[in-house]
Amino acid sequence: MQDHHSRLLSRSEFLKRTGLMTIGGSLLGLAACKSSTNQQASSQNQSGSLIATPVSNGQTSAIGGEVVADPTKLPRVAADPTKVPPPPTYGSPQVHEIHLTIKEVLAEIKKGVIFRFMAFNDQVPGPMIRVRQGDVIDLHFTSDKNNKYPHNIDFHSVYGTGGGAVALMCGPGQTRHIRFKVMYPGAFIYHCAVPDLDMHISSGMFGMMVVEPPEGLPPVDREFYLGQHEIYVKPPVNDHTEALFDMEAMLQEIPQYVVFNGAFNGLTSERYGAMQAKQKERVRIFFVNGGPNLSSSFHPIGNVWTRAWRDGGLANAPDKYLQTINVPPGSCAVVEMDLPIAETIVVADHAITRHARQGASAEIQVSGNPVPEIFNEHPDA
Repeated sequence: MQDHHSRLLSRSEFLKRTGLMTIGGSLLGLAACKSSTNQQASSQNQSGSLIATPVSNGQTSAIGGEVVADPTKLPRVAADPTKVPPPPTYGSPQVHEIHLTIKEVLAEIKKGVIFRFMAFNDQVPGPMIRVRQGDVIDLHFTSDKNNKYPHNIDFHSVYGTGGGAVALMCGPGQTRHIRFKVMYPGAFIYHCAVPDLDMHISSGMFGMMVVEPPEGLPPVDREFYLGQHEIYVKPPVNDHTEALFDMEAMLQEIPQYVVFNGAFNGLTSERYGAMQAKQKERVRIFFVNGGPNLSSSFHPIGNVWTRAWRDGGLANAPDKYLQTINVPPGSCAVVEMDLPIAETIVVADHAITRHARQGASAEIQVSGNPVPEIFNEHPDA
């Protein structure tokens, strides 16, 4: 019997088996050639800072980075946390036709830092898919014709080789089609699984599928969808130039940013706006940790998780009144909060430097009236 290591596929064998040997090889060669050419075309000053090289249109191009004339016109990739599919209410199993497209797109991590994201359906995390145990997924996966890399998807919610990744391997402009039955309930990540999967996931290529048990989930007043991942990126040369991916930082697992929904403090009043809720509501958060490497210490500042399904285990009874839960990379959690008072809840990774300095912060603004018997900020007034 072969051991585990002897059964692992090399990069070339993986591409060969999936019909992308030529495409994959040429793309990887192109990337290496581009990197080498850019390094030769650049130089360093005596202080070690990068000197940009001019391009034919008169703009300035950093080493390997694309120049953007007007960064304010770049698209938003941060997924709207309120775009959550409604709970399934049907009785018998259904067939769901789902289309996912991957596109490599420039967007800002934060103002002044342009990054090349890999986004399912133009958002990070990719769209949340919500079905019921026993349903059938009829999946169409397309790689945008302007992409530079091969892509695929590994679904943790499917029985099948590579979670479907081998059958879904796509070169630019290609489409793949598979069908599978979701046999077990839970909340599951889906993500890219090419040989450079860590780079692709760090670039935003992950999402979440929720497979509800036949009885469904308990009703709540409001639901949100959040995805955490870390981004490894070199310092930008300027605020008009794409900052390059930092492979060495990823190998050392030292990210420059740890973010929710692809943006530095994106779901706060300082960026795209806080999530909104009302006093006395119960809210649910579907949370996926893309990683690729770091666990999340998921915590609501000013509240607790009233109910929490760890690791997406919706077939299990929830834990109650937890302050912080661990969500490993490549896993999910479904958590709920009661909102007895008006407040601003800061949702954070309690590996606290990530919250304080690296962008892992989101806000839920709870409107309502003071309840001094629960919390009184002016007891001597």
